[in-house]
Amino acid sequence: MPRFVVEADGGSRGNPGPAGYGAVVLDPATGETLAERAEFIGVATNNVAEYKGLIAGLTAARELAADAVVQVRMDSKLVVEQMSGRWKIKHPDMKPLAAEAAKILPRAQVTYEWIPRERNKHADRLANEAMDAGRQGRQWEPSASSAALAAGPPAPAGPPGDAAAGAAAVRAALAGRGADARAARGLAAEPAAADTLFTGAAVLTETAAPAAVPASDAASGAPAPAGGTGWGPDMGAPATFVLLRHGETALTPQKRFSGSGGTDPELSPAGRRQAAAVAEALAARGTVQAVVTSPLRRCRETAQAVADRLGLPVTVEEGLRETDFGAWEGLTFAEVRERFPDDLQAWLDSPKAAPTGGGESFAAVTRRVGATRDRLVAAHAGRTVLLVTHVTPVKTLVRLALGAPPESLFKMELSAASLSAVAYYADGNASLRLLNDTSHLR
Repeated sequence: MPRFVVEADGGSRGNPGPAGYGAVVLDPATGETLAERAEFIGVATNNVAEYKGLIAGLTAARELAADAVVQVRMDSKLVVEQMSGRWKIKHPDMKPLAAEAAKILPRAQVTYEWIPRERNKHADRLANEAMDAGRQGRQWEPSASSAALAAGPPAPAGPPGDAAAGAAAVRAALAGRGADARAARGLAAEPAAADTLFTGAAVLTETAAPAAVPASDAASGAPAPAGGTGWGPDMGAPATFVLLRHGETALTPQKRFSGSGGTDPELSPAGRRQAAAVAEALAARGTVQAVVTSPLRRCRETAQAVADRLGLPVTVEEGLRETDFGAWEGLTFAEVRERFPDDLQAWLDSPKAAPTGGGESFAAVTRRVGATRDRLVAAHAGRTVLLVTHVTPVKTLVRLALGAPPESLFKMELSAASLSAVAYYADGNASLRLLNDTSHLR
């Protein structure tokens, strides 16, 4: 039974306003584009355009193989939740569109997944191409590659007009291609989406501030979608920071304070193995374009291992160093609580409190890390950069991206050699991905 991924999107420049949709059918094993659809639909709302994109994508999948199992991915929380049956459909414009989409393929063959807009770029591009075409008084036309896709495979040998044989041949070719591709890559199961930032990464949350809720959303009575829906201004490629905590040192398993003011330990043998494993994972992905590191030894060693594997130079950035923990350096939490109970409690109660002996407060770290972030975002717009740093800077960047309060720093667990990523857009918004399981890297 063939399997497809359908990614769909729609937008309206005005909501309601000139609107269009885009949809693409993908082979989940190879990421290959099997079909593209786009259309300018006149004046409509975001949600109508999104539903039209879904209908077009499902129809294209059915034309390829009516018995296909289809995973739909959309950045419209409204459409995904309504078609999954978790949200009621109250708006009169949405009901007939949802009913039409539900009839295209049997319900058991279709599943729905919400993805952030940055992972729906193909369908988003098609929708914008359709709207651009409408602005010029014409309909969207596929590119040469899209036209070849639409033409489909060569007609099978046999009597002319043997449609059943032709459809069977297409299904067999698609099924065989997916199986062959998986076997060639040594995969027992379908891989993650082709645009996943690094192996094993999962989208945790989309933190871009939502746009104003469209009137059709408000009328539906559905909860406000997270991360915004539908078409928005094209902010261009983000500056993406892949945040790598350094590998283990001798102090890491003992959970001792190890900041800027301590002994500056080197990587342990386990830490060197972690650095090598991360280097291989990032090399396989091939997206990192620059490597920037904290000046502390454990980070520089981790960064160098990755940079050597990627063939990139290493840039040292002072702003990425760890907090100075003052007199607490080298101590465990229990030892600090025993020796400096009042100072520790003050530190836990306020981000403005500094560790004993002239340490650095979290408020000071936030100012330093925030300024470093802004400087690096400006310097690396549109690029993917590996930042090799420490627990507090990584947590601070994550906290700032989420807009979370300072006390959230104490609620995050960050493993050695773990990866996180934040994509920064031109409008100041950001999206976050996390990979925090490094047990396989030891």
